[in-house]
Amino acid sequence: QVQLVESGGGLVQVGGSLRLSCAASGRTFNRYVMGWFRQAPGKEREFVAAITWGAGSTYYGDSVKGRFTISRDNAKNGVYLQMNSLKPEDTAVYYCAKYRRPFSITSYQNQVEYDAWGQGTQVTVSS
Repeated sequence: QVQLVESGGGLVQVGGSLRLSCAASGRTFNRYVMGWFRQAPGKEREFVAAITWGAGSTYYGDSVKGRFTISRDNAKNGVYLQMNSLKPEDTAVYYCAKYRRPFSITSYQNQVEYDAWGQGTQVTVSS
């Protein structure tokens, strides 16, 4: 069973930047799409970004396009989310997740297609 541990969250001012990290256990990390989701208080969890197993393709939610960048380092079993130009509406708990099927990318925006989740890291953007 893959375990995921996020880090890097915190309090930042509007317009600032943060870099989230997700450390994964296991030897098959490089076979799976990895995603980032977020959940703000009183709202449903939403898709933020995803990256394919070899980092050849990346995908973003409309609200973060042009501001966030997802990346991964398969040698380190790590996936990262660089967040720039942060806005108050980016305030949420951010979750790292592993896609259910290896070498598959269909429905990457759908959280039910991910079968392992981290505990989440809080990001707060203050105005």
